Amino acid sequence: MRPVAVIGPTGTGKSDLALDLAERHGGEIVNVDAMQLYRGMDIGTAKVPPEARRGIPHHQLDVLEVTETASVATYQHSARADVEAILAAGRLPVIVGGSMMYIQSLLDDWEFPATDPGVRARYEAELAQRGVSVLHRRLAEVDPAAAAAILDSDARRVVRALEVVELTGRPFAASAPQIGEPRWSTLIVAVDRDTDELDERLRRRTELMFEAGLVDEVEGLVQHGLRDGVTASRAIGYAQVLDVLDGRLDVDTAREQTFFGTRRYVRRQRRWFRRDRRIHWCDGADPALVDKVSDLLRRPPSG
Repeated sequence: MRPVAVIGPTGTGKSDLALDLAERHGGEIVNVDAMQLYRGMDIGTAKVPPEARRGIPHHQLDVLEVTETASVATYQHSARADVEAILAAGRLPVIVGGSMMYIQSLLDDWEFPATDPGVRARYEAELAQRGVSVLHRRLAEVDPAAAAAILDSDARRVVRALEVVELTGRPFAASAPQIGEPRWSTLIVAVDRDTDELDERLRRRTELMFEAGLVDEVEGLVQHGLRDGVTASRAIGYAQVLDVLDGRLDVDTAREQTFFGTRRYVRRQRRWFRRDRRIHWCDGADPALVDKVSDLLRRPPSG
């Protein structure tokens, strides 16, 4: 039995499809959404609540405190162990999520360059003092391709790219994985929807998050050190609510910025996933979606 990875843009219906597949084929879920690794980050990440998981085991959920920094390398090691344990038990691993680098770390051969705490600390200190835009401009000088691929607001990836360039003397992209046969011959399906339809789903989802108590969730997480978290505090929705709590935004503006930030992220996900020729694209609105993916699972791997 080979795994199936249900990936694609945010808000397309990946979680529902993953649950349907796991229920039908005797599977277990392996999360590949970086922000769902965090305990307590539930509403703003659209995490499936325990009572809605249909009794299906879920892995790589709620494994980090908000003060901890999510690491692709650490995730790769832990999630690969989960998938192999599920396979060894004769069950179907259903990998689901949309975090692009995490997906690639799980399915492709990817050896991560070493890190140097001193170099990292130096860039982090400069980040705190001068801001991400300054570091992004420096990255553009030493590695234009990396700067073009990394948003000028993505402080953590900018710092990591500068660190890798300094330590290896090579462009950041030189350490990226090559797309080949996916690990375990995994079937990769991506769920998408019509853009206008998806935009409406994202707007409604954002509204529901705020109605369901996102502000209260963030207030509670602040008590557990959210502001000290390098990764968690910058998540879409959480960063905007922190600005509300600090008086920099009102709730309506935070809601609107969360929607637009999510929509921009969807565009990035689409660009990233579209370059992967291994992916079978599916319409999230198709009522026969689970049947079609099940049919793909029954076929032998190509190549």
